[in-house]
Parts: sequence; C-alpha cells; structure tokens
Amino acid sequence: MTGEVLGCSGLAAGYGGRTVLDGVDLSLAAGEVLCLVGHNGAGKSTLLRTLFGLHRPGAGSIRLDGTALRPTPSAMARAGIGYVPEGRGVFPGLAVREIFTLALHAASLHGGAARARVDAVMELLPAVRGFWDRRAATLSGGQQQMVAIGRALLAEPRILLMDEPSIGLAPKLFQDLLAPVRRLQQARGMSILLVEQNVRAAFAMSDRVAVMRSGRVIFEGLPSELDDHARLIELF
Repeated sequence: MTGEVLGCSGLAAGYGGRTVLDGVDLSLAAGEVLCLVGHNGAGKSTLLRTLFGLHRPGAGSIRLDGTALRPTPSAMARAGIGYVPEGRGVFPGLAVREIFTLALHAASLHGGAARARVDAVMELLPAVRGFWDRRAATLSGGQQQMVAIGRALLAEPRILLMDEPSIGLAPKLFQDLLAPVRRLQQARGMSILLVEQNVRAAFAMSDRVAVMRSGRVIFEGLPSELDDHARLIELF
C-alpha cells in the first residue's frame, strides 16, 4: 500500500441544521481495504455519500489522488470510483440484465468490451447467471446484494465504496460475498472503503480499521488491535 488515493480533512456535513460529520480526517491508501465501523448514527454512511458527491459538505476538503475537489457522482465514477449504497439500490422493476445494461451504458461500454466486463463479473459472482432474467424485486437479499456489487464492478473501479453490504444477510452468505471481492481487490490492487457492522467478518478482509463516534474518527489502527471485545465495545 503506497500513497493516498482518497481522503478528507476537517470534513463537516449535516442535514437540516443537524451536524452529522464534525471535522472528519481520513485517508485511504492505494491497494488498501479500510473498514469503517461505529454505532448507528455515527456518520459512516453520510461520510461515504459525501465522498462520492451525493451529499454536499458544509466545510473541509476532499482529495482524490492528492488533489482537492468538489465531488459529483458522475465525476467520481469517471475517475474510477464505484459505490455500493446501503440498501443495495437496485431497480426493483428491472431484470438483472437490464440493471447491468444501464451500468454499462453509464460507463460508456458497448459491444465486445461490455460483454467482456459482464463475463468477468459472472466469473467472480457465478450465481448471478441463475437469476439473470429475473426482476430485482423477486430476488432474495443476498441475490440483490450480488447484483449491487456486480453492477459496481462492471466499471472495473480502482476505488470501491461499500456501505453496509451485510444488511439482511446471514453471516455465512456475507462471508461468501466478501471472499471473491477480496480476491479481486488483491489481484487488481483496488482500494476499498467498507462501512460495516459485522465487524468480525469485515475485519478478516481489512488491512486497517477506523472507528467513528458522533461524527468524528476516534481510532485508527490494525484489526488485531481490536481483537479484545471489551476494547471494541469501549470505542463504540
């Protein structure tokens, strides 16, 4: 892991006058998996949304490859950043193939290049073939999560932001989803910022951990530093 690819300093944001992020400093390195944990309402999801340009910051700066910018989703996607939102964000009325087609169009991928990307995602998540023609509304939570992750990976992002991918999933299914993503990350040197409540499974694939409380980052370190359950509870 060398060099920062995405970071922020003094980042503040909120909703309707309520402060959610209160001076967040965070740095994601090239090739790193950074797991962001904390209690409900700590600001984790708002941080990801702000970094991706879905929510406007009130103060502070965001950096991409060391350069300050005001992110927008389209600009961040063009820069190679993928986003898997909390709740999956799939279109319930569309078939999986249609959801992938929209993602390929957004990434300006057509013809052979588009087919190659779909094949690569299918190799990583082969179960998707089994529900390729089904509407997203008819899929289980785990199947919808595969679709959300696969959609994000179609663009071959160099940075992936994942928000609570375990919601509604059994622990074993969550681990089965994380394993291929971790293999891909290691093969490509992709950077991942992972917001997750299933800390044990997430820590197993993470290089570093950051803990948020009340809109601030209060701890950064190695997953092994939080092996002590009492220490983890204290930080939460």
